[in-house]
Amino acid sequence: MTPDPAPVFVPGLELCGVFYRDAVRPLLDDVYPGLPHAAARIGAGSEVLGYDGPRSTDHDWGPRLTLFLDPADHARHAAGIDALLRARLPKHVLGWPTHFTPEDARVRVMTATDGPVAHRVDVTTVADWTVGQFGAPFTGSLLDWLATPTQTFAETAGGAVYHDDTGDLTALRAAVAWYPPDLWRYVLAAQWTHIAQEEAFPGRAAEAGDTLGGRVVAARLARHVMRLRLLQERRWPPYSKWLGTAFSSLPGPLDVDDLCGAYEDAGRRQNSLGLSAAVDATRRPYFDRPYPVIDAGRFAAALSAAVTDPAVAALPPVGGVDQYVDNTDLLGRADLRRAVTAAVLRTG
Repeated sequence: MTPDPAPVFVPGLELCGVFYRDAVRPLLDDVYPGLPHAAARIGAGSEVLGYDGPRSTDHDWGPRLTLFLDPADHARHAAGIDALLRARLPKHVLGWPTHFTPEDARVRVMTATDGPVAHRVDVTTVADWTVGQFGAPFTGSLLDWLATPTQTFAETAGGAVYHDDTGDLTALRAAVAWYPPDLWRYVLAAQWTHIAQEEAFPGRAAEAGDTLGGRVVAARLARHVMRLRLLQERRWPPYSKWLGTAFSSLPGPLDVDDLCGAYEDAGRRQNSLGLSAAVDATRRPYFDRPYPVIDAGRFAAALSAAVTDPAVAALPPVGGVDQYVDNTDLLGRADLRRAVTAAVLRTG
């Protein structure tokens, strides 16, 4: 027997939109007519960032949705909606199964079924979802902003909202669309500071004959300048798997093989933003040593000098949590990253 051909790939956000409109919404209208809700595909997943492709379909991809109810309706109807979807969802949407196995596992895969559908429609409230993402209600405090990795902001502000009766979800997404101006200056200054701390090292390593060491440091610096350019363009830098993809989508020039050229481009872009006094964006020797650098600390100092909020001005010059923590297990735990950030903020 010839196996059924694979369904035609469509971007996940498009598939999830069809899933909502053609499968989930008709059931809600039939059994819970007029129920206020929001429906979105946000949170973790390559499709939320717009980076999915055929390879993405092998796990945690498919007809998925988060359904948001107000707290009272959630208490009354969440279990009933789950049971309704299990019993009556179509088995496929655009040829893709709506059933996922192993049920309740961390990683799940689309699987054909003739029985009830173990679906990926998460029924929650905006408040509960927000706490899950940020570790607390998002109030716009310094702790809220600085304890949150840029990947988490990308997962919250990205993706797609297919319906929002109350506007609460839309309001959350607007609230985390980008940093307030002084915090933007602060995280940019921290990113320039990362470059300032190591920009002379590739030249010194090369002079010492340490080609491998120089390459390692150059790679770190390339990552720093890539994140810097994304921050300058008001784009949340994603985690490492998608950093190059996001960076490559920016307006050019984008050559990080020439680090000093990349610094100069970033410096000119910094000056064009008008966030601080302009700084000469040309390379120069590192003091009396012949290593070309941009002297990145000058850009950090200019940005810091332009901060007007005393609370931001008093912060230690380290930036957001993912600018000084590079551990996935910590960054993936909202409680841990808030604890670390709170400790850092107390040192300011």
